[in-house]
Amino acid sequence: MKILLSCFACEPGQGSEEGVGWNVAVQSARFNEVWVITREFCRPPIEEELQRNPIPNLHFVYVEPFGWKESFKGRQGGLQLHYYLWQILAYRKAKELHRKLHFDVTRHVTYVKFWSPSLVGLLPVPFIWGPIGGGESAPKPFWRDFSTKGKLYEFARDVAQRIGELDPLTRLTARRSVFTPVTTEDTAKRVRPMGAKNVQIYSEAGLSKDAIARLGQYTMPSEEPIRFISLGRLLHWKGYHLSVRAFAKANLPNAEYWLLGDGPDREHLETIARELGCEDRIKFWGRRPREESLEKLGASHVLVHPSLHDSGGWTCLEGMAAGRPIICLALGGPDTQVTEETGIKVPARNPEQAVRDLAEAMTLLAKNASLREQLGEGGKKRVREVYDWDAKGEFFAQLYDKVRTANSSR
Repeated sequence: MKILLSCFACEPGQGSEEGVGWNVAVQSARFNEVWVITREFCRPPIEEELQRNPIPNLHFVYVEPFGWKESFKGRQGGLQLHYYLWQILAYRKAKELHRKLHFDVTRHVTYVKFWSPSLVGLLPVPFIWGPIGGGESAPKPFWRDFSTKGKLYEFARDVAQRIGELDPLTRLTARRSVFTPVTTEDTAKRVRPMGAKNVQIYSEAGLSKDAIARLGQYTMPSEEPIRFISLGRLLHWKGYHLSVRAFAKANLPNAEYWLLGDGPDREHLETIARELGCEDRIKFWGRRPREESLEKLGASHVLVHPSLHDSGGWTCLEGMAAGRPIICLALGGPDTQVTEETGIKVPARNPEQAVRDLAEAMTLLAKNASLREQLGEGGKKRVREVYDWDAKGEFFAQLYDKVRTANSSR
């Protein structure tokens, strides 16, 4: 088949949306002829990788409004404007390609927010929208712990979601989709009323066999000190203020808590640790190179991921692949990734309850080595069976064939 992918973000060797775009393209090309429309910004790393490892039936087409060549990361207003303008150019290029090539299926891969449209879905061929996410929100009782800036961020995000839902182009995107994989039930509840069809929960994240094998080589360290670790940007909605308080409440004298990452919430978190008298057992490492971050994951016993509205992501998957039990809130993407066989999911009714339950989970895993081993092995098994990119590639191939067959039988 001839498949057209819309990948606003697409870059080899990366995580997040860039990694999703690249891996979906590569996996789709295992079984079909694939054209990918992406940003000119992504051209250098893509062409460098293809020069080293050619993929004959994978073709890239680059478009960029006004020749912009910046990432726009951390600048949501600029990013949203850029994305809209890019969509217009991508659609025009898609129409031009379709006249020559006659695609069998089109698919939007990245940008994955459900409140943003994908204009390639307007081509007269079956269209797959996703996996998409972004329908998650921090539960309102947790807002009282946020700074004024954090509350304004959450309010603006809620407004953007509601405006996006009313955007005629976004609603048209939803109605045009013949299959709509979504990362969480929160997003499913938002896109069904918009007219999306065949909505199913399906994570956008995955790991390569090489990454799974490499992470699986980390053995569990000796029992003491027990190390909890969190990896990610220090932002209010990542929930680290909850895990720092929980670690203090657990009162484990022979334990340490490592936080890897940087961000505007760091000073606030350091203040909490100091006020609670556990600053000597909490280490803020800052942002570290990926290799060093993975080594520190390997030197830890338990991964803590208390995010309040993640759609998905790689942190929990990497922790499971490394054989580390996961402690997370029962929210968003982590709620779908982590099971009773791989970690402990804590309800998120209010901050006090969440801190108490996180502390109990930390205490349980700190004192039970056999449970750590059991959950760690369960995580390895789940990643191999569900989140291996090769397994996802086989699913994509079956999906494309099913979509084309259903369309041709009409």
